[in-house]
Amino acid sequence: MLLSVVIAAIAVILVGRGDPTVHVHMLIATGLGVGLTVLLGTGLMALMFLSSESGHDDQAAAQAHKEEGDE
Repeated sequence: MLLSVVIAAIAVILVGRGDPTVHVHMLIATGLGVGLTVLLGTGLMALMFLSSESGHDDQAAAQAHKEEGDE
């Protein structure tokens, strides 16, 4: 979570430095958008690794192959 806050802060700073007429609403939207996107990506990658390590993927693949053979 700290990583997403740092990346969002960097994005807000870069947007704020790029154009002096940027409104505060644009900075808030940038911070929330970047921060939530990084959190979502990190969470999905963590779930992918957990699923792979727990063996759920192997069970699902075996079930899919079994169902293909039944048809």
